[in-house]
Amino acid sequence: MDANWDDLRVFLTLARAGTLTTAAKALGVSHPTVARRVAALEKQIGARLFDRLPDRFVPTAAGEKLLEDTGAMEHAALSINRRTATLGDTVSGVVRLSAGEAMSAFLARHLPALRRSLVQIEFELSASHTLANLSRREADLMIREEMPDVATIVARKLGRVAYAIYAHPDQAAGRRSLQSLRDLPWIGFDDDHTYMPGQRWLQEKLAGSRPVVRGNNWLVLHHAVRGGAGFAVLPCYLGDPDDHLQRIGGVIPEVFADQWLLVHRDLRALPRVRAVMDAVVALFQSERARLEGRIVGQRNRERRA
Repeated sequence: MDANWDDLRVFLTLARAGTLTTAAKALGVSHPTVARRVAALEKQIGARLFDRLPDRFVPTAAGEKLLEDTGAMEHAALSINRRTATLGDTVSGVVRLSAGEAMSAFLARHLPALRRSLVQIEFELSASHTLANLSRREADLMIREEMPDVATIVARKLGRVAYAIYAHPDQAAGRRSLQSLRDLPWIGFDDDHTYMPGQRWLQEKLAGSRPVVRGNNWLVLHHAVRGGAGFAVLPCYLGDPDDHLQRIGGVIPEVFADQWLLVHRDLRALPRVRAVMDAVVALFQSERARLEGRIVGQRNRERRA
């Protein structure tokens, strides 16, 4: 058999996805194309690779055998892709950087500083809660609050982010502390995102009550507070620069998040990736006071004075 790698890749994607629609979306083609490519591969091999059930495609025994070998081929192809990327010696091209939505906003705000000496590099910022797959080049770099236990990933600690309580200035007027937390209108994450920094602290303070406004995104919480919908725990680098918010009290000592810069070990020597890594590290060093909540916005300083 001399199967085409593109057909094998379609087979592999369908085996993982289970449906034509999901596989087609992952591959960026139509689902009739997926069905046609799989049928052509089955004809070439001379064996049925999937059982067509009403709601999904399930690999047959022959499909399972082919799946193992095709997975190994994909692993080798991805490795070749990463290693050949490092053969160039110019600091130019595209660098994809993935981070959570609040950190992506922070990076976007500092793009002039990041690009100051990297004018030949095109930045792609991806804001997402979920981890990008560095092995598959879904991103070149990631900034995350946890360090995955994956042997192929190299991590560097960037620093620590502090959190505090924020409200619209009209709601925060006269408040130096929050004695009656349970009586305030709180904004927080929904039940699927209680792992976000500060949410378990807030749950304990509310003694079982839930925030009256809940979302799944830091920027949604930020804008809800900005609009006067209530009080929220926000990262200081998001809340302090906003003159439409007022911080109440200092940083919350028990709420913080370490930030890690993650890269696949095969890509860390790629000149453009290395250059962006160095620029990100320098940015975090220069903004350390802001990230740690030691710089408060002008209006906040005036109100706290």
